[in-house]
Amino acid sequence: MSQLLTSIGYSPCPNDTFIFSGLAQGKVPLHHIRFAPPQLEDVETLNSWAMQRQGRLDVTKLSFHALGHVSDLYTLLESGAALGRGCGPLLVTARAQGDPAHWRIAIPGQYTTAALLLRLFLPKHRQTVVMRFDQIMNAVALGQVDAGVIIHESRFTYKERGLFCVQDLGVWWEQETDLPLPLGCIAARTSLGLEVIQEIEQAIVESIHWASTHREECLTYIRQHAQEMDAQVLASHINLYVNEFSLQLGEEGRAAVQELLRRGRKAGVFAHA
Repeated sequence: MSQLLTSIGYSPCPNDTFIFSGLAQGKVPLHHIRFAPPQLEDVETLNSWAMQRQGRLDVTKLSFHALGHVSDLYTLLESGAALGRGCGPLLVTARAQGDPAHWRIAIPGQYTTAALLLRLFLPKHRQTVVMRFDQIMNAVALGQVDAGVIIHESRFTYKERGLFCVQDLGVWWEQETDLPLPLGCIAARTSLGLEVIQEIEQAIVESIHWASTHREECLTYIRQHAQEMDAQVLASHINLYVNEFSLQLGEEGRAAVQELLRRGRKAGVFAHA
C-alpha cells in the first residue's frame, strides 16, 4: 500500500525544530503517510497560508489566534502545541510614557496569538504596526514605534537591548483565567481523515521523545534555523515551550484553548472557533 504524501510546515523557532527534528531526520517510523520536505517559515506566513482558505499545507503550525479563523478547515492536533505558564509574549518599550492604549505598538503578525492577547489586554488600542518578530526589538530600541510585543527568543534577550517589560501578557492571561496560555498549535487538514490525523499525532509524540533522548544529535538541526545561537538561550527556549502540553493537550490544555477562542469571539475577532 502506497503512503500518502503529506505536506508539512512549521516555524524555524527552537521549540518547533526540536519537536520535529526526529521526523525531519527520518528517526520516526511512518505507516500510512510520508512527509514531503518540511517548509520552515515564520508563523505569520504559515498563518496567512492557512487563511487563504484552500489550505496550502496538510499539516501546519498555527497560532491559536489563526486557528480560530480556520477551524472549519483544520483540526487541532493533541500533540505539538505550545502552551504553558510563564511563557507569554512581552509588551516592551524603551522610553514610551503615558497610556499604552495610545502607543504605536509593533506586533509580530496580524494573526499571531500575541496580537490577539494585546487586543484582549488593551481593547481600546488600535495603533498596531505589523512586522516580523525578529525586527521588533530593533524598531522599539530605535524609537520607530513606542512599544512592541515580542515572542520567541526575544524574551530572553530584550534587556540586552535596553528595553523593559511593561506587561507580561502571559502573566496577565494566567491572572485572568487561572489557565495556561495557549500560544501555537499543530493543525491538520480535516479532510485527511481520522486515521491519518491520529498517525500524525502519534508521530509527533515519538519525534518529541526522540529529541528528548538525542539532544546533541538534534542540536545541529535546530541551529540551522535558529535566530539565536547561544546554547543557553536555545536550551531555555526549548525547556519553556516544549512541555507536557506538547505531548498531549489534555483537559486543561483544551480548556485554555476554548477560553482563548471564546474571548476572541466575544471581542469580535472571529465569528466561529
